[in-house]
Amino acid sequence: MDCFYAAIEMRDYPELASEAIAVGGDPDKRGVISTCNYKARKFGVRSAMATAHALRLCPDLVIRPGRMDVYREESRYIREIFAEFTDKIEPLSLDEAYLDVTGSMHHQGSAFWIAKAIRERIYITRQLTASAGIAPNKSLAKIASDWRKPNGQMLIAPEYVSTFMYALPVRKLLGVGPVMEDRLAQLNIRTCGQLQALSKIQLIQNFSSMGERLYDLARGLDDREVESKRIRKSISVEETYITDLP
Repeated sequence: MDCFYAAIEMRDYPELASEAIAVGGDPDKRGVISTCNYKARKFGVRSAMATAHALRLCPDLVIRPGRMDVYREESRYIREIFAEFTDKIEPLSLDEAYLDVTGSMHHQGSAFWIAKAIRERIYITRQLTASAGIAPNKSLAKIASDWRKPNGQMLIAPEYVSTFMYALPVRKLLGVGPVMEDRLAQLNIRTCGQLQALSKIQLIQNFSSMGERLYDLARGLDDREVESKRIRKSISVEETYITDLP
Protein backbone atom coordinates (compact mmCIF):
# COMPACT_ATOMS: atom_id res chain seq x y z
CA MET A 1 0.00 0.00 0.00
CA ASP A 2 1.16 3.56 -0.72
CA CYS A 3 1.77 5.53 2.54
CA PHE A 4 -1.06 3.42 3.99
CA TYR A 5 -1.93 5.20 7.25
CA ALA A 6 -1.54 8.66 5.73
CA ALA A 7 -3.56 7.66 2.66
CA ILE A 8 -6.43 6.54 4.89
CA GLU A 9 -6.34 9.87 6.73
CA MET A 10 -6.46 11.78 3.43
CA ARG A 11 -9.34 9.66 2.21
CA ASP A 12 -11.36 10.06 5.42
CA TYR A 13 -10.53 13.76 5.75
CA PRO A 14 -10.50 15.15 2.17
CA GLU A 15 -9.50 18.62 3.39
CA LEU A 16 -6.05 17.13 4.15
CA ALA A 17 -5.52 15.81 0.63
CA SER A 18 -3.47 18.83 -0.48
CA GLU A 19 -1.50 19.11 2.78
CA ALA A 20 1.77 17.56 3.89
CA ILE A 21 0.58 15.13 6.54
CA ALA A 22 2.07 12.52 8.84
CA VAL A 23 0.68 9.99 11.25
CA GLY A 24 2.67 10.04 14.46
CA GLY A 25 3.04 10.88 18.11
CA ASP A 26 2.98 14.17 19.98
CA PRO A 27 6.22 16.16 19.45
CA ASP A 28 6.08 17.29 23.10
CA LYS A 29 6.11 13.66 24.23
CA ARG A 30 8.96 12.45 22.04
CA GLY A 31 6.53 11.16 19.45
CA VAL A 32 7.74 9.39 16.32
CA ILE A 33 6.42 9.46 12.74
CA SER A 34 4.73 6.20 11.68
CA THR A 35 4.29 7.25 8.06
CA CYS A 36 3.73 10.35 5.95
CA ASN A 37 2.37 11.22 2.54
CA TYR A 38 4.51 11.93 -0.50
CA LYS A 39 4.19 15.70 -0.18
CA ALA A 40 5.76 15.49 3.29
CA ARG A 41 8.53 13.23 1.98
CA LYS A 42 9.66 16.01 -0.36
CA PHE A 43 10.70 17.91 2.77
CA GLY A 44 12.75 14.98 4.03
CA VAL A 45 10.16 13.63 6.48
CA ARG A 46 10.48 9.87 6.94
CA SER A 47 9.06 7.02 8.99
CA ALA A 48 10.68 6.47 12.41
CA MET A 49 11.76 10.13 12.52
CA ALA A 50 11.13 12.12 15.70
CA THR A 51 7.98 14.21 15.23
CA ALA A 52 9.76 17.29 16.54
CA HIS A 53 12.47 16.92 13.89
CA ALA A 54 9.85 16.37 11.19
CA LEU A 55 8.18 19.65 12.14
CA ARG A 56 11.51 21.45 11.87
CA LEU A 57 11.90 20.10 8.32
CA CYS A 58 8.29 20.89 7.42
CA PRO A 59 6.74 23.52 9.73
CA ASP A 60 3.32 23.19 8.03
CA LEU A 61 3.23 19.42 8.54
CA VAL A 62 -0.17 18.24 9.76
CA ILE A 63 0.25 15.56 12.44
CA ARG A 64 -2.55 13.04 12.73
CA PRO A 65 -2.78 10.66 15.70
CA GLY A 66 -2.76 7.00 14.71
CA ARG A 67 -6.08 5.14 14.43
CA MET A 68 -4.87 1.56 14.54
CA ASP A 69 -8.36 0.04 14.73
CA VAL A 70 -9.25 1.77 11.46
CA TYR A 71 -6.00 0.71 9.79
CA ARG A 72 -6.43 -2.91 10.91
CA GLU A 73 -9.98 -3.01 9.56
CA GLU A 74 -8.83 -1.52 6.25
CA SER A 75 -6.09 -4.14 6.06
CA ARG A 76 -8.70 -6.86 6.59
CA TYR A 77 -10.74 -5.60 3.61
CA ILE A 78 -7.66 -5.60 1.41
CA ARG A 79 -6.67 -9.14 2.40
CA GLU A 80 -10.16 -10.27 1.45
CA ILE A 81 -9.44 -8.92 -2.03
CA PHE A 82 -6.16 -10.86 -2.12
CA ALA A 83 -8.04 -14.03 -1.16
CA GLU A 84 -10.21 -13.75 -4.26
CA PHE A 85 -7.11 -14.38 -6.36
CA THR A 86 -5.04 -16.81 -4.27
CA ASP A 87 -5.01 -18.54 -0.90
CA LYS A 88 -1.21 -18.32 -0.68
CA ILE A 89 -0.85 -15.02 1.16
CA GLU A 90 1.97 -14.07 3.52
CA PRO A 91 1.28 -10.78 5.32
CA LEU A 92 4.39 -8.79 6.28
CA SER A 93 2.50 -6.03 8.07
CA LEU A 94 -0.87 -4.32 7.83
CA ASP A 95 0.08 -2.72 4.52
CA GLU A 96 2.20 -5.30 2.73
CA ALA A 97 2.05 -8.96 1.74
CA TYR A 98 3.52 -11.59 -0.55
CA LEU A 99 1.10 -13.42 -2.85
CA ASP A 100 1.97 -16.60 -4.71
CA VAL A 101 -0.20 -16.76 -7.83
CA THR A 102 1.52 -19.78 -9.39
CA GLY A 103 -1.16 -21.87 -11.06
CA SER A 104 -3.86 -19.20 -10.66
CA MET A 105 -6.57 -19.36 -13.30
CA HIS A 106 -7.30 -15.64 -13.12
CA HIS A 107 -6.33 -13.55 -16.16
CA GLN A 108 -4.96 -16.61 -17.99
CA GLY A 109 -2.43 -17.05 -15.17
CA SER A 110 -0.66 -13.74 -15.85
CA ALA A 111 0.85 -12.46 -12.60
CA PHE A 112 1.18 -8.99 -14.14
CA TRP A 113 -2.52 -8.73 -14.94
CA ILE A 114 -3.51 -10.29 -11.63
CA ALA A 115 -1.51 -7.60 -9.81
CA LYS A 116 -3.13 -4.90 -11.93
CA ALA A 117 -6.60 -6.30 -11.21
CA ILE A 118 -5.92 -6.39 -7.47
CA ARG A 119 -4.70 -2.80 -7.47
CA GLU A 120 -7.78 -1.68 -9.41
CA ARG A 121 -10.10 -3.51 -7.00
CA ILE A 122 -8.42 -1.88 -4.01
CA TYR A 123 -8.81 1.57 -5.55
CA ILE A 124 -12.43 1.09 -6.61
CA THR A 125 -13.57 -0.40 -3.31
CA ARG A 126 -11.32 1.37 -0.78
CA GLN A 127 -10.22 4.54 -2.62
CA LEU A 128 -6.60 3.71 -1.79
CA THR A 129 -3.64 3.08 -4.09
CA ALA A 130 -1.23 0.17 -4.01
CA SER A 131 2.00 -0.67 -5.79
CA ALA A 132 3.12 -4.14 -6.82
CA GLY A 133 6.24 -6.03 -7.74
CA ILE A 134 5.95 -9.13 -9.92
CA ALA A 135 8.93 -11.50 -10.04
CA PRO A 136 9.97 -15.17 -9.82
CA ASN A 137 10.73 -14.98 -6.07
CA LYS A 138 10.05 -13.00 -2.90
CA SER A 139 13.25 -10.94 -2.79
CA LEU A 140 12.89 -9.72 -6.36
CA ALA A 141 9.16 -9.03 -5.94
CA LYS A 142 9.92 -6.91 -2.86
CA ILE A 143 12.56 -4.90 -4.74
CA ALA A 144 10.21 -4.41 -7.70
CA SER A 145 7.32 -3.30 -5.49
CA ASP A 146 9.20 -0.13 -4.52
CA TRP A 147 10.40 0.64 -8.05
CA ARG A 148 7.36 2.52 -9.37
CA LYS A 149 5.75 3.84 -6.21
CA PRO A 150 3.28 5.35 -5.81
CA ASN A 151 0.44 3.61 -7.64
CA GLY A 152 2.53 1.59 -10.07
CA GLN A 153 3.82 -1.89 -10.70
CA MET A 154 6.94 -3.48 -12.13
CA LEU A 155 7.60 -6.88 -13.64
CA ILE A 156 10.99 -8.61 -13.47
CA ALA A 157 10.60 -11.51 -15.90
CA PRO A 158 12.80 -14.60 -15.31
CA GLU A 159 14.80 -14.01 -18.47
CA TYR A 160 15.74 -10.48 -17.35
CA VAL A 161 16.83 -11.30 -13.79
CA SER A 162 20.56 -11.48 -14.60
CA THR A 163 20.56 -8.16 -16.47
CA PHE A 164 18.48 -6.46 -13.78
CA MET A 165 20.67 -7.66 -10.93
CA TYR A 166 23.98 -6.70 -12.51
CA ALA A 167 23.44 -2.92 -12.21
CA LEU A 168 21.31 -2.99 -9.05
CA PRO A 169 22.81 -1.02 -6.12
CA VAL A 170 23.58 -3.32 -3.19
CA ARG A 171 21.55 -1.08 -0.86
CA LYS A 172 18.42 -2.37 -2.61
CA LEU A 173 19.03 -5.92 -1.35
CA LEU A 174 16.97 -7.17 1.58
CA GLY A 175 19.05 -7.10 4.74
CA VAL A 176 21.58 -4.56 3.45
CA GLY A 177 21.22 -1.53 5.72
CA PRO A 178 23.53 1.49 6.09
CA VAL A 179 26.14 -0.45 8.10
CA MET A 180 26.36 -3.33 5.62
CA GLU A 181 26.34 -0.90 2.69
CA ASP A 182 29.31 0.92 4.25
CA ARG A 183 31.20 -2.34 4.81
CA LEU A 184 30.65 -3.32 1.19
CA ALA A 185 31.72 0.14 0.01
CA GLN A 186 35.01 -0.35 1.86
CA LEU A 187 35.57 -3.30 -0.47
CA ASN A 188 34.63 -1.07 -3.46
CA ILE A 189 31.36 -2.94 -3.88
CA ARG A 190 28.40 -0.75 -4.74
CA THR A 191 26.47 -2.81 -7.26
CA CYS A 192 25.34 -6.42 -7.37
CA GLY A 193 27.55 -6.94 -10.42
CA GLN A 194 30.60 -6.04 -8.31
CA LEU A 195 29.29 -8.25 -5.50
CA GLN A 196 28.99 -11.18 -7.92
CA ALA A 197 32.75 -10.98 -8.52
CA LEU A 198 33.39 -12.32 -5.01
CA SER A 199 33.19 -16.05 -4.40
CA LYS A 200 30.89 -17.53 -1.77
CA ILE A 201 33.94 -18.37 0.37
CA GLN A 202 35.19 -14.76 0.21
CA LEU A 203 31.78 -13.44 1.21
CA ILE A 204 31.49 -15.85 4.13
CA GLN A 205 34.99 -14.89 5.29
CA ASN A 206 34.01 -11.21 5.26
CA PHE A 207 30.38 -11.41 6.40
CA SER A 208 29.95 -14.78 8.16
CA SER A 209 26.49 -16.31 7.64
CA MET A 210 25.24 -13.17 5.87
CA GLY A 211 27.87 -13.78 3.19
CA GLU A 212 26.08 -16.84 1.85
CA ARG A 213 22.83 -14.86 1.75
CA LEU A 214 24.56 -12.02 -0.12
CA TYR A 215 25.90 -14.49 -2.68
CA ASP A 216 22.37 -15.61 -3.55
CA LEU A 217 20.69 -12.20 -3.32
CA ALA A 218 23.25 -10.60 -5.65
CA ARG A 219 22.20 -13.13 -8.29
CA GLY A 220 18.47 -12.76 -7.69
CA LEU A 221 18.21 -16.19 -6.07
CA ASP A 222 15.68 -16.83 -3.31
CA ASP A 223 13.97 -20.17 -2.71
CA ARG A 224 11.79 -19.12 0.23
CA GLU A 225 8.16 -20.19 -0.08
CA VAL A 226 5.21 -17.88 0.53
CA GLU A 227 4.08 -18.99 4.00
CA SER A 228 0.43 -18.48 4.82
CA LYS A 229 1.01 -19.41 8.46
CA ARG A 230 4.05 -18.60 10.54
CA ILE A 231 4.85 -19.30 14.17
CA ARG A 232 5.26 -16.13 16.23
CA LYS A 233 8.77 -16.23 17.67
CA SER A 234 8.79 -13.05 19.73
CA ILE A 235 6.62 -10.29 21.12
CA SER A 236 7.73 -6.96 22.49
CA VAL A 237 6.38 -3.82 24.10
CA GLU A 238 8.21 -0.54 24.31
CA GLU A 239 7.53 2.79 25.93
CA THR A 240 9.09 6.18 25.29
CA TYR A 241 9.54 8.31 28.41
CA ILE A 242 8.95 12.06 28.21
CA THR A 243 12.12 12.83 30.19
CA ASP A 244 15.41 10.95 30.40
CA LEU A 245 15.63 8.41 33.19
CA PRO A 246 18.88 7.51 34.96
